[in-house]
Amino acid sequence: MSLVRNTLTQSSLTLASRTLGFVRDILIAAKVGAGPIGDAFVTALMFPNLFRRIFAEGAFSQAFVPAYARTLEAEGKAAADDIARQVLRGLFAATAGMVIVAQLAMPWIMLVIHGGYERESESFQLAILLTQITMPYLACMALAALLSGVLNSGGRFVLSAGAPTVLNLFLIAAALLGDDNRQTAFYAAIAVSAAGLAQAALLWWGVSRQKVSLSLGWPKLTPGVKKVVALAIPGTIAASGTQINILVSQALASFEPGAKSWLFYADRLYQLPLGLVGVAVGVAILPRLARAARSDDGVGGKALMDDGIGLAMALTLPAAIALMVAPAYLIEGLYARGAFLISDAQQAGRALVHYGWGVPAFVLIKVLAPAYFAREDTKTPMRFALMTVALNTVLGAGLFVWFRSMDWAGFPGLAIATSIAAWVNVSFLFLGLMRRGWYTPGGRLITRLISIALASLAMGGVLYLIGFNLAWFEALLPVGKFLQVLVYILIGGLTYAVASVLFGAIRLSDLKAMTRRA
Repeated sequence: MSLVRNTLTQSSLTLASRTLGFVRDILIAAKVGAGPIGDAFVTALMFPNLFRRIFAEGAFSQAFVPAYARTLEAEGKAAADDIARQVLRGLFAATAGMVIVAQLAMPWIMLVIHGGYERESESFQLAILLTQITMPYLACMALAALLSGVLNSGGRFVLSAGAPTVLNLFLIAAALLGDDNRQTAFYAAIAVSAAGLAQAALLWWGVSRQKVSLSLGWPKLTPGVKKVVALAIPGTIAASGTQINILVSQALASFEPGAKSWLFYADRLYQLPLGLVGVAVGVAILPRLARAARSDDGVGGKALMDDGIGLAMALTLPAAIALMVAPAYLIEGLYARGAFLISDAQQAGRALVHYGWGVPAFVLIKVLAPAYFAREDTKTPMRFALMTVALNTVLGAGLFVWFRSMDWAGFPGLAIATSIAAWVNVSFLFLGLMRRGWYTPGGRLITRLISIALASLAMGGVLYLIGFNLAWFEALLPVGKFLQVLVYILIGGLTYAVASVLFGAIRLSDLKAMTRRA
């Protein structure tokens, strides 16, 4: 399948999952809200979200897929199945052990990631309990990641892209069943682990239908498995820099009551383009880059990178500008109801505006890193990721303390640090590719990026004018804030579509060329 077809398959199913995710977030926000209970619940979701994004959204798969695909082509299906089986066993044993250790050590782990609250406080104790309940999701996501990698290597994207929908359905049910904020948080934590089991079972069924023989048991460290592990560990770390930065930010945010919740809901919005575009393009581009690298097709690989970056920016840059133009308005319309107040939406908007200008970088990391993974170089992007994690930690802590010393809220500084770290990571990845001669952007891509920027700025101008005359806009649409925000988003999308055609950011001939079967 072509890059665009694979990306659209991944994106359309991810969109369905994210749509359900918004429904679940609206329900949970209304029931749990921000504050001590909300912060405890967000803490419990940190690990599931972290490992879902690390494993299920491509980071582990990006390290596993090239090695699996190479073995499949060079040694045949039996050898590839054996590697997948042994890696599956080792991965499950390692993550199951991590789950057990983490559950036993959770009171001490909370001192790091929820240390802003007193140990005897309700929030601290509830965070321990809820996180212990959600931790089994880690092992389930490890299984799901490998199973998804096997499916993606065979050109099967539907099931792996659709599996995350299960989590949202389970959490929606939990939100509907809960009577108050504490009970809803407890039910939702149980739903997370139950959904993890269901997702792993669904993907196992999908792999079995492809006649791939997998089973759990004691792993064997064969030479092939050792090579996969050697690639997968640094590759997973490399593709997880942004998520680790978020974890660091959440730990620092515990020193401001409510800040974890505000950052969480800001995170939910800016993760939408990352999940729909960055992850989708990264997953779709990796198998084709790996084939180009194996066949020494430098011209084809560079053209594929140009297409991937152009497609990613065409879908990401307008979203980033919209998040910067009206951050609080978007969050208020989507989430402000029940226990989640308008004041909470305004605070979350203060973080979202700074995540907004980092969104293109978050997405570019997902597109540039596969160029290394395709050549089985996972250590270089791992070093870059660790360097930017260190930068984010130091800069985030510094800005947080400085802002608070000025009697300002400290949590926006955490969002600023995360976005700066992402752009530094992009710079490292891009310059590294150029130094190795693996990629140099073509003139056609540069022209396209200029057109995308102009179309995005035109859209941003229209949205800014609406925001400047918001009372007039809302008077024309007396249908409630939620529907007004949806109309606002629709106007932005239509404006960008028209401007894209006028400025040449999107050409019908380009889409036809890219959708031809590879």
